[in-house]
Amino acid sequence: MRTELMSAASVPTEHPAAGHARVPLLDVAGLTLDFETRSGRVKALDDVGFTLQKGEILGIVGESGSGKSVLSYAIMGLLNEAARLTAERLTFNGLDLAAGTTDLAALRGRELSMIFQSPRTALNPIRRVGEQIADVLVRHGPMPRAQARDEAVAALARVRIPDPKARARAYPFELSGGMCQRVMIAMALACRPALLIADEPTTGLDVTTQAVVMDLIRDIVDDTHMAAILITHDLALAGEYADRLMVMHAGHVVETAPTEALLADPRHPYTRRLFAATPTADTTLDTLSTVPGRLPDLRRVLLPCRFAGRCDRHQPECDAGPVPVVPVGIDHCVRCRVPT
Repeated sequence: MRTELMSAASVPTEHPAAGHARVPLLDVAGLTLDFETRSGRVKALDDVGFTLQKGEILGIVGESGSGKSVLSYAIMGLLNEAARLTAERLTFNGLDLAAGTTDLAALRGRELSMIFQSPRTALNPIRRVGEQIADVLVRHGPMPRAQARDEAVAALARVRIPDPKARARAYPFELSGGMCQRVMIAMALACRPALLIADEPTTGLDVTTQAVVMDLIRDIVDDTHMAAILITHDLALAGEYADRLMVMHAGHVVETAPTEALLADPRHPYTRRLFAATPTADTTLDTLSTVPGRLPDLRRVLLPCRFAGRCDRHQPECDAGPVPVVPVGIDHCVRCRVPT
């Protein structure tokens, strides 16, 4: 069973790989992403920056619409023609992902992999799951189809699917939601990537299956020294499995810190509101709080602090130019002029 969100003693300490002395596997700085639409320009991400080390799990949390998933698509290069991306740095393993000189199609599935939301819709419904995994291996091998089928069965076995040979011949509709999620993980890990992005990997799963899926991801990260990004609405889940947490609001990164430090002492008003709105074993309807207001319309002129319209600590100086990212502890940074 998962630990309680605010029990700092129950969350992992910072992973050894999270030290800043080494060159990060993923280095993002000054990333801005807009979309040109018929109703105006949508300012989806603004000045996003973070790093990720090998062997580390970074949890990204925030409300729907905060920019979590679109950030992952930007990293993977899965943006449509309406997108306008700029970045001071967007490097993966020394490769510049923003310059247009890196073959992202060759990297995806081999070095960069992603578990998408809703595995049933992400999988091809009319193709056996073993063949879908084999497709990835043949694409990035090169590998003969017969060998790829055998490797697909082995990949299913690695994610602890019972009778993997029989399951490889199944179609997605013949498998449970938890099994489909494991198939997605097996597909994402088939080529042993350096970075795995898991976008809401436990959506629609019961609590027991959620724990099995997340334990599997944690074990694979520990065994292979792969890095992972966990995108989730579930703060308790992120608190249990992530080494560091990054909180997003309306396209801004508002706070980052080692998991234990952030759970023990959240400093951004939005982070505190998120924690207060998260149910625990002791929460009642009378004590459960909410985040006031709603996310700003990203098509309109935005204040420097995109949380200003919802913040009970808003001051006139908050609107005076870009809000700086300031350190408030060891590896703990917050984008706020009046942190709590």
